[in-house]
Amino acid sequence: MDKYQHHKEIFKGFVLEDVPESADWLGAVLLASFPGIKVHYAASIADANKVLQHYQPDIALIDIGLPDGSGVDIVKWLSEQKTGCTSIVATIFAEDKYVFSALRAGAAGYVLKDQSQNQLVTMLQNITDGQPPLSPSIARKLLAFFQPHDDGENHPGLTPREQEVLTIIAKGYSVPKTAEILELSPHTVNSYVKTIYRKLNISSRAEASLEAARRGLIDPLTE
Repeated sequence: MDKYQHHKEIFKGFVLEDVPESADWLGAVLLASFPGIKVHYAASIADANKVLQHYQPDIALIDIGLPDGSGVDIVKWLSEQKTGCTSIVATIFAEDKYVFSALRAGAAGYVLKDQSQNQLVTMLQNITDGQPPLSPSIARKLLAFFQPHDDGENHPGLTPREQEVLTIIAKGYSVPKTAEILELSPHTVNSYVKTIYRKLNISSRAEASLEAARRGLIDPLTE
């Protein structure tokens, strides 16, 4: 991956984690991975915003579930700053919707907290050789996601019009905008959305985006 630099020197670390024991554990992982590293901590999105206004980390370990929001927002902010910070999600959540939202936001890795400290240290140290830190189950998930699926060319279960609606809403467009694009009424589009959700057994826009990606209707890493 281009964002990795071979033999990158890492001097400053950042941990965003609201559980003190977990924060200490992640800090210890950074210290074991990069001896001499200076680590700053935050326990919420608000804390992180304050810290990052005057501190520019080389590497950040970021939890997703925080008291005042999602750590993915901090991943996205760090990515937009283009400082070269390597943002890695460290979480207990392994579901597709969390993995892909984090990677789309700019995360350079995704590790699960159920791994041993030694395993995580090895993953982080390998960053300097250009290896993205991914827990084995996450790596398998990504490989499986991009394997061909025998869904049939026309995606059985959805009509062509329903596929159109799914594609557009999965890209983040609102119902009124989708209606405008397809030259339909918002009421009609709402009806299509309800039907799509029922057929696919989903209940949120995030799940709709994942299902559209699975069916090859959108690219999950660019949309």
